[in-house]
Amino acid sequence: MNSDVIIGYDGEPRCEWAGADESALSRYHDKVWGRRTDDESAMFEALTLGVFQAGLSWKVVFNKRDGFRKAFRGFDIAEVAAMTEWDVEGLMAGTSIIRNRSKIQATIANARVMTSASPSLVALAESYARPCKRAPRSYADLPTSTPSAEDFAKRLKAQGYRFVGPTSVYAFMQNMCVINDHLHGCIRAVDYHAKHQSP
Repeated sequence: MNSDVIIGYDGEPRCEWAGADESALSRYHDKVWGRRTDDESAMFEALTLGVFQAGLSWKVVFNKRDGFRKAFRGFDIAEVAAMTEWDVEGLMAGTSIIRNRSKIQATIANARVMTSASPSLVALAESYARPCKRAPRSYADLPTSTPSAEDFAKRLKAQGYRFVGPTSVYAFMQNMCVINDHLHGCIRAVDYHAKHQSP
């Protein structure tokens, strides 16, 4: 058994970060992370979590996910785009999210970009998606960025997105299954590769 893959609460193998217990994190691993979607709200959430993850661990950010969802109006793009500095001050005064003024302001700015950017974030993400031939064997095989992530980040910055460096963008690409980084042996890697094998 790959040491970076563990047997979970239901006897199924998962990436180690999902944990062995039935939890919000294991459900996120199974139902959200590394699953393709064209839902703009889900895309915005993944982008925002990537913004806040910069310099922090994924688990620290995930543990604040409910707080982020409430703070940023369920990741309704139009509602977040309408937020003001008064809203920023309110979030800075609370404890439900990571209180980083620059990242909060960037999230609001990114929502405003999403309302009018062309091509859309969904279309851009799809343009970078490639079939995955082989699951990574371990965390040591996972990069923190790639040339595709660097190019993607440049295009996002050109549209006006903020806090979208290659590392944050690569995290977004993993989350949205632009690249599938479930580890070899993980049930989600097995599911993905079985569906994408050539006949």
